[in-house]
Amino acid sequence: MSRHTWRTRALALAGAVLTAGAAACGGSAPAHSGPVTLTFWTWLPHLGSEVALFAKSHPGIKVNVINAGQGAVEYQKLQTAIKAGKGAPDDVQIEYQMLPTFEVTHGLVNLAKYGAGKLQGSFVSSAWDQVASQGGIWGIPQDTGPMGVLYRKDIFQRYKLAVPATWAQFAADAAKLHHANPSITMTNLAPNDPGQLNGLLWQAGSRPFRMNGGTHISVSVNDQGATQAAAYWQKLDQQGLISTDPDFTPQWYSSIAKGRYATWITAAWGPLFLSGSAKNSAGQWRAAPLPQWTAGQNVSADWGGSTTAVTTQSQHPQQAAEFAMWLNSNPQSVRMMEAPPLFLFPALKTALGSASFTNAAPAFYGGQHVNALFSRIAQTVPAGFEWSPFQAYVYSDYTSTLGKAMSGKGSWVAALASAQRNITAYAKSQGLTVTGG
Repeated sequence: MSRHTWRTRALALAGAVLTAGAAACGGSAPAHSGPVTLTFWTWLPHLGSEVALFAKSHPGIKVNVINAGQGAVEYQKLQTAIKAGKGAPDDVQIEYQMLPTFEVTHGLVNLAKYGAGKLQGSFVSSAWDQVASQGGIWGIPQDTGPMGVLYRKDIFQRYKLAVPATWAQFAADAAKLHHANPSITMTNLAPNDPGQLNGLLWQAGSRPFRMNGGTHISVSVNDQGATQAAAYWQKLDQQGLISTDPDFTPQWYSSIAKGRYATWITAAWGPLFLSGSAKNSAGQWRAAPLPQWTAGQNVSADWGGSTTAVTTQSQHPQQAAEFAMWLNSNPQSVRMMEAPPLFLFPALKTALGSASFTNAAPAFYGGQHVNALFSRIAQTVPAGFEWSPFQAYVYSDYTSTLGKAMSGKGSWVAALASAQRNITAYAKSQGLTVTGG
């Protein structure tokens, strides 16, 4: 996910190197001569079991798993290694939004040449669409973050609110709640979290970027979907119907725990995170799909998720590709990653549909089958959303422009226009030919 929030807090990251040796069990290794050792950079802890399972069916391949730091820390190391022409791992964990950044600098292997295309139908279309672009396949989907709403059932019952099916109903209920109890807002929209914001703009129909080859890009940050959503949320903010507190801060945690927010607009990783950080409200939360801009629609978006990619510095790209594909498509491996202690929300269709996953009924959510709900939501994330090859800059600009406006310092729509100008100028400074700006 964009800010690595729930994993940073929910998991204790391991820094040790895990080594998988040889064993024997079903499956077959790719053709190669002699033993091969791969290095895999990831911030996920506790992958020893998955790597050991891989070794059983691939006795000629050993995988060293190294925690190279989370998100931006790892990306900086990878960028340095790519620039230096040495020091990159064979396999690397990369979030969806960062894949184009490393693909455009020729740092990633096109996995299509190693048969990755055969997996296309195995993953939800929105996840696959984010790894397959510009005629290549640049990573294998690992987990994903379809968005929904977690809401306080007790607050909804107390103030006679219905679970909103549309954003118009959401606004009406927000006004009703504010009139009854101004100390509770309908939700919180975080000015410091561009991942949440991006997901909401995505769901509203925004498509800010279109790449055409490696040198041309269309920039439309303030397109119709984005401006519609920005105007909607600013109106609610001006009326005091929502909060705009920075998230994952002491104040935010306190507000969640005390019921100051009636809902949290989050992703499929949110239910687990919330159950660990708001234990005092156990049994009071429920989950629902995102409200829709048009009644009868069924559209969500993604906030979060990672892939396994292979770098062009790998001396064993075929074996590295085999590991990336196996790790994220082998049913047993995926089950291990969706179970404790990782709790990844899978992108693999068979995992999303398995009874062991969908039948989970956590008491924190009153026995609701939350996984089953988000599994259905995962099928409603529209494909066709593209990331820029400089997404770190985009998110930084979102925080400084739209985030500033969300903190009460200007028009949200005007902030999007500023972001359009800034991002267009940045794209040109990177040598790209830009349209739409």
